[in-house]
Amino acid sequence: MKRQIIGVTAALAALVGLALNAAPTASADTAPNGYAYCANGSSSDPDGDGWGWENSQSCVVRGSAADTGGGSSSSSACPSNMSCGSYTVSGLGSRKSQVRNAGGNSLDLAVAMLETEDMTTNYAYGDNKTGDSANFGIFKQNWLMLHSACSQFSDQSASQYNNGAALNSNLSQDVSCLHQSQNHYGTATWFAGHRNGSSGLSNPNTTDINNYKTAVYWIQSQINSNSANLSNDTRFWVQVPAI
Repeated sequence: MKRQIIGVTAALAALVGLALNAAPTASADTAPNGYAYCANGSSSDPDGDGWGWENSQSCVVRGSAADTGGGSSSSSACPSNMSCGSYTVSGLGSRKSQVRNAGGNSLDLAVAMLETEDMTTNYAYGDNKTGDSANFGIFKQNWLMLHSACSQFSDQSASQYNNGAALNSNLSQDVSCLHQSQNHYGTATWFAGHRNGSSGLSNPNTTDINNYKTAVYWIQSQINSNSANLSNDTRFWVQVPAI
């Protein structure tokens, strides 16, 4: 449904009582954070956050915000069989506060971090999707769930998906719709639908959906480990395969 990568600073690892391992040694074709550079540059990064996707794995766009050398990766503190780590995003703390002031909680912050580096709607319109698959707002909520669970869009059809763009410029409505959707479906089913749309709602217990859920909860746990994480510029990331 979406490419997900989530991120935070190395210093925060101590907050979970586990030391971060040093990032792999960079080479000419490897970014300082240990990930390969994208062979196709920014064309591999539709969200513009510096993280691309090539050959079924994450890559870094050379010269982007992700190519800072300030990030780190961790294996011991990561969810099982996943890569994770941290880096700093200038201004992210202010955005976290805006989301919280709009009614967001730590789980909401984690979901938004998973979608874009700066937790904004600065991505391709509809996430390059249409109809029920189109995504809107900082959480990239799909239109199917929006018109099924959010009162703002109740009784609307798949063809009216453009109405979801209202969330791109109204953070309070975005957070409200997210909470309505979670309450409507229940958290477990919401995760499945958010990750994989109608297919996820029909089959909510796939390995991929469970991995996605694990990644989001890991991010939330890092945020909750210290109140400073609610308003600082650190970003946690977990590598979850794109679908």
